[in-house]
Amino acid sequence: MHMQNTHWSSASAVAPADAMDAAAGDGRGDGPRTTPLRVDAQRNLEHVLRAAREVFGELGYGAPMEDVARRARVGVGTVYRRFPSKDVLVRRIAEEETARLTGQARAALSEEDEPWSALSRFLRMSVASGAGRLLPPQVLRVGVVEAGPEESGGASADEARLPQQRTQPAGELRLVGQRSAEPDDAGATTLLDVVGQLVERARAAGELRADVAVSDVLLVIATAAPLLPDAAQQAAASTRLLDILLEGLRSRPA
Repeated sequence: MHMQNTHWSSASAVAPADAMDAAAGDGRGDGPRTTPLRVDAQRNLEHVLRAAREVFGELGYGAPMEDVARRARVGVGTVYRRFPSKDVLVRRIAEEETARLTGQARAALSEEDEPWSALSRFLRMSVASGAGRLLPPQVLRVGVVEAGPEESGGASADEARLPQQRTQPAGELRLVGQRSAEPDDAGATTLLDVVGQLVERARAAGELRADVAVSDVLLVIATAAPLLPDAAQQAAASTRLLDILLEGLRSRPA
């Protein structure tokens, strides 16, 4: 997975584009439009969003806007009229992916009676959709935290912001909250909370290893979706890798 650092600005709305599009065309100098502006503008937006998902999924969020424009077959000016900065486009894609994963996790919780079936269903759906390549950085921010005074005296401000496991041995991989709240932290926190419910249910049923944290589950999603040039090979590799990782998550009789 190619997750690259990027600054996440506070702007989250798509910039108004109709008037600018009417004045400037689509950025390629094609001359006057022959279709109604609203239809054309909506189509361009859909093309840009689809291209952004593909490009960021393949190259990470560090990919340039020019690559997105090229994949969408529009001028880069069209992309910037819809999304005034790359941060805004990255935020849009990441928020949509976070919401999609949250919906998948909720569906698994409500539709699967068996805790392990619910967790494995969520993981298989998420990996199959390639979600791991588009998860926002704050969801995948993982650090090794050694036991210290806070382990017995309470959680730090960072840890309190995101759901944590009830038992956290020294050196366990855990999610670490960001120092300053991002506008899309609510969506990320909701995702972590719902996935946490899947984890807790599977652990309580004795089907999940006691040391597995929410962060481990998200890392499975992030690493079990390799990008290969052949679609059939990619699907087969993802399935095989996920089967191995799922076996590693399951508890074993003493």
